Amino acid sequence: MSKRDYYEILSVSRDVDAKGLKSSYRKLAMKYHPDQNPGDAEAEEKFKEVGEAYAVLSDEDKRAAYDRYGHSAFENGMGGGGGNPFGAGANPEDIFQDLFSQVFGAGGFGGGRRRSGPQRGADLRYDLEITLAEAYAGKDETIHVPQSVNCKTCDGSGAAEGTSPETCNTCGGLGRVRAQQGFFTMERACPHCGGKGKTIKKPCKDCGGAGQVREERKLSVKIPAGVESGMRIRLAGEGEAGEHGGGRGDLYIFIDVVEHDIFERDGPNLYCRAPVPMATAALGGEIEIPTIDGGRARVVV
Repeated sequence: MSKRDYYEILSVSRDVDAKGLKSSYRKLAMKYHPDQNPGDAEAEEKFKEVGEAYAVLSDEDKRAAYDRYGHSAFENGMGGGGGNPFGAGANPEDIFQDLFSQVFGAGGFGGGRRRSGPQRGADLRYDLEITLAEAYAGKDETIHVPQSVNCKTCDGSGAAEGTSPETCNTCGGLGRVRAQQGFFTMERACPHCGGKGKTIKKPCKDCGGAGQVREERKLSVKIPAGVESGMRIRLAGEGEAGEHGGGRGDLYIFIDVVEHDIFERDGPNLYCRAPVPMATAALGGEIEIPTIDGGRARVVV
């Protein structure tokens, strides 16, 4: 069965430059990637096809040989490839990892790799409403925040008392496994340990092996005087618990100052709309107005 033209496979013209070639390969590789099309044999075959085409056309010498001799350049040992379009000594895994690390970052295809080492906990957000009077004077506030904390029974290990997590036999503790996909070697999270690198034979009875439980924590927060809506207060180390010995995340408290019935705020200034008797307005005098702290004050009109 005759092979398709490599330029046709990558949907590029014969005078395409290296940048255009790489761009087209990325789009097609993402489209036909086995992780994007599980169980689709046709997509897997096309993924191999675009990989082979790119391996040839991205190499100046192989591309020159292909332009001159076509597919026969890689038959019977021509072109130094010994029949392999990747060439003698070429490592298809290196080609794959190099290209996909540029597209998806250091973690490769499918997002960042899960690390089996310490992982910092997630940050949390808490929205807090306060009155204008509280914003003026400041206050000490007690809040209750539902969050994940390390299980006290197993000290966050997830293993039952008297036992401990064991190194995963499938991945050897790396949290990742490799599988052959045609010319390429794919790397993904270990299906046995879920990318953690550890397995738990006997899970903790309280956390079910998760190493963490949900609970409502009671925290004291000092609201400084003069805060405005939209301001945030950071409580370091009061966020979600970390994993595998990692530190806690942070808690961010976002302030929302409720509008006042009488007073209106404009930056550091307060405005109060007060009724004035007709006689006082005409002849002058004093009126009494409320203050933000609950007192009274007299103002000359």
